[in-house]
Amino acid sequence: MNERQVITIEEVARESSKIRTLRFRYEGHFLPGQFMMVWMPGVDEIPMSLSFLGELKGITVKPVGEATRAMASLRPGDRIGVRGPLGQGFAISEQQTLCVGGGVGTATLMPAVTSFKDRRKVDVAIGALTESELIFEDRGGGNCREVHVSTDDGSRGFHGTVVDMVTPMIERGEFEMVLGCGPEKMLHSLLKLCRENGVQSQMSLERYMKCGVGLCGSCTINGKRVCADGPVFWGNELVDLPEFGICKRDRSGRKVEF
Repeated sequence: MNERQVITIEEVARESSKIRTLRFRYEGHFLPGQFMMVWMPGVDEIPMSLSFLGELKGITVKPVGEATRAMASLRPGDRIGVRGPLGQGFAISEQQTLCVGGGVGTATLMPAVTSFKDRRKVDVAIGALTESELIFEDRGGGNCREVHVSTDDGSRGFHGTVVDMVTPMIERGEFEMVLGCGPEKMLHSLLKLCRENGVQSQMSLERYMKCGVGLCGSCTINGKRVCADGPVFWGNELVDLPEFGICKRDRSGRKVEF
């Protein structure tokens, strides 16, 4: 659905000192990993993946730019414009699956985690820079077999990156499928790990988007449109995209390294 609708924020939940989840009612049906374009009047329109599906949907936002700062300041009763669902989501099966989230990317994985009919089929690995930035640990734990936590500074759980933490699990052959969302450098390392161990993977990418429907080309990566062909890509697709994990495009379309 590409027609913008105005919705009212009904709930605002604090996930960390900076990260907020906005809940609202919207009739569109989303698959885990799909996104919507969110319009902040007078500011910008940006893509946001859904962190909650169902009747009361949600987006989880960390203030990093003008639009996300404005979004994170919203309160119940405020109104914004949205359109969607857009893009390709995660393909969920009852394979033994590991969902690997880095930072606020963990939010995008939560609808996938909660979609499993048998919670014994899915583990969740959450990584953050420090303990105060960990999100959705309790929610993940209520919908999976086990939650694994890492922090770069060692303040909580495994001391190191989330990819370092899951390396022995994947090398032992514990999982048939890996779903990932987070910083692209993290996803690049995770894909390499999966391929070295013969494990299928799906990764959710983030790129600068203007239209959200594959027309403007601002989000392209080696000819693929992240808004329409993604944002979720299979690992064997990403192998053929040499820009993956290396560079992206800024607002002007210029390539910049990560």
